Amino acid sequence: MDKASILEKYNLDEYELEKAQSEDLKQLIKICNENMDSLDEEAITKAFKLCYLSHHGLTRASGEPYYYHPVEVAKIVAQEINIDDISVISALLHDTVEDTDVTLEDIRFWFGDEVAVIIDGVTKIAGVFKSRDSKQAEAFMKLLLSMAEDIRVILIKFADRLHNMRTIQHLRREKQIQIASETMELYAPLAHRFGLFNIKNELEDLCFKAIDPTSFKFIARKLREKKDSRETFIDEFMMPIGRQLIKQKFSFEIKGRPKHIYSIYRKMQRQQKPFEEIYDLFAIRIILEDPHTKEDCWRVYSIITDWYTPIPERFRDFISVPKANGYQSLHTTVITNRGKKVEIQIRTRRMDNIAEKGLAAHWKYKEGEQAGSESLDRFVNWVRDVLDNPRPDSTMDFVKDFQLNLYQDELYVFTPKGELKTLPVNATPIDFAFEIHSEIGERAMASKVNGKMAPLRQKLRNGDQVEIITGNKVNLNPDWIDDVVTHKAKSRIRQFIKQKQRIVSDKGRELWQKRLDRGKVEISDQELTKIAKRFKYNDTQNMFYEMGTGSLDVNTVYKEVKKYKSTGRIEDDTSETTSKTDQQIQDEYINNARSFAAGNALILDDDISNVKYSYANCCNPIPGDNVIGFISRNGDVKIHRTMCNNAQHLLKTEGNRIVDVQWAKNIDNKFLGAVRVIGEDRVGMINDITDVLSKSLSTNMKSINVSSDEGMFEGIITLYVDGLSHLDRIMKRLGRVEGVKTVMRYE
Repeated sequence: MDKASILEKYNLDEYELEKAQSEDLKQLIKICNENMDSLDEEAITKAFKLCYLSHHGLTRASGEPYYYHPVEVAKIVAQEINIDDISVISALLHDTVEDTDVTLEDIRFWFGDEVAVIIDGVTKIAGVFKSRDSKQAEAFMKLLLSMAEDIRVILIKFADRLHNMRTIQHLRREKQIQIASETMELYAPLAHRFGLFNIKNELEDLCFKAIDPTSFKFIARKLREKKDSRETFIDEFMMPIGRQLIKQKFSFEIKGRPKHIYSIYRKMQRQQKPFEEIYDLFAIRIILEDPHTKEDCWRVYSIITDWYTPIPERFRDFISVPKANGYQSLHTTVITNRGKKVEIQIRTRRMDNIAEKGLAAHWKYKEGEQAGSESLDRFVNWVRDVLDNPRPDSTMDFVKDFQLNLYQDELYVFTPKGELKTLPVNATPIDFAFEIHSEIGERAMASKVNGKMAPLRQKLRNGDQVEIITGNKVNLNPDWIDDVVTHKAKSRIRQFIKQKQRIVSDKGRELWQKRLDRGKVEISDQELTKIAKRFKYNDTQNMFYEMGTGSLDVNTVYKEVKKYKSTGRIEDDTSETTSKTDQQIQDEYINNARSFAAGNALILDDDISNVKYSYANCCNPIPGDNVIGFISRNGDVKIHRTMCNNAQHLLKTEGNRIVDVQWAKNIDNKFLGAVRVIGEDRVGMINDITDVLSKSLSTNMKSINVSSDEGMFEGIITLYVDGLSHLDRIMKRLGRVEGVKTVMRYE
């Protein structure tokens, strides 16, 4: 501690800040004054002092004093979320109880109950993403409980994670990928569920930058190159509309901003198109100042469509039917006279504030304004609903169910009386039934969609009107588990399956006990567990279940027990020893692989000492790609591209097996790559392409698959390359072949 025992345990009133810290405080107060209607500067100053004193002597991975972090978190809370000064105070102190000797009672004494409750909530959920063991589900429960008690808890966690992501470059590469994966998996979609779109977009971009810096830099560079032409186009596009809006005395602001980098990358992957062929790289936003209303938004829409032709299927009315997180806006895509598609969003200033701040803005509007609080109340009810429903035993099942409730794509359906219900895309009438009431879901027999009989498993579409026909008793079907997508439905069906399994297991246990009684044989639970493992069951419960279904003959197990009783041994009874040995061996493999790391990374060349490695067939990494290694159960390292779907899954489920890898500077080997070529189906096209590859580029092909339709052809060419730069040269050269329209790397 020191510094005179930190002024004899934090003498906050008498402590004078040094010049540097004083400037940090002034900057924070300035940001608060710019973004908040009122604040208690004295309380913020006291919190700042405690933040500085309690973290004195601690440093971050960057080498900076630790107190910089909570101060930056407080700035994010003030500037980008800006609820109130209580949130700023709590952000300044969010790490004190966990990381210093400041107690919750100290916080309560200096700053009151409200701050203490928030700090307690933040401290409880601090370990939510730190481990992937069986305790993780409990950590999620704490997260949900804290959110239900005071949403400012999770808002501070968003700010905390955002600053950590902004400074992630100071961590080891291996750690960067783990944290970025966690953030992409839960923090970003949860921020979306809160309506914090700016924070969600920045989190996704920062994660993408950490996981695949090469692709991130490529798209960022392309956006910079297009910046001037994009701004010129927006000015020309909006000129006639702006004049008309001014003529009709609208007070407005026009924003034209590019889509965030990760969303562009996803479009490129989903549509399998290069950057140049993604049309909706930016959106134009028209914001009407107060006191304009939603009716004025429709007037603006009318003016726009007088000048440009709208695409009907791209129209979305989120004003009449807001998203679950309260988002409101009119979305339309129009076509210019030159055939260019442009996305436009129209909203009022209040709608824009809620779109930027999400449920945080609703929290501010809540006092005295029932309309502003509806989305916040709906969200809190959702949290309580997740808590009230049965929780699966499996941590991964719980995480998966939890993520289903953070869906980004929604559909809107109606009850027979016209009441609106919001569900995830791909929801079925079964999900709808559980959304109405759990008892309706349990007794669902059939459904009507838009007045016609429809299967309960049918996927619903936007605007469907759904009616559920129920019976007098529970009609749950275990097979529904793969058709439903909501937490309510999945958790109840899973509980039903477990109840059915328990009944069958109890039947099997009863059959077993009767057989033991007839043979007058006694066996302990521990001994019976060994017998179960002899038959390849994890435990006796699974063995009893198989007995109950008839899949396992009771007499077969009884004979093994009799043999064990007479000889004192079980054939192949090596499970326990093998399990321990396997774990020890796996630990040795992991340590062995890590021990040959250079600068915390394995170097990919022709010789990695005793560590074997191979390249994953699912993504075919080549030198220059951002890659990561996973240590397999036999000790080999499998190399994946970091954005590979399989790698992303392994990051979530096998995070402890990650090992950072790097390419050697000079690699003589050839690697398998693939390109997708689209162009005119003319005579000699394939010959021209193969000539370019073999003669101009001296590149060997492994295979070429070509299909043609209505004068166009598409070819997938698999070839051997030196690395990413070689593949880039190939794509650029193929792009100059007459009639070729598109060339891109084939995923």
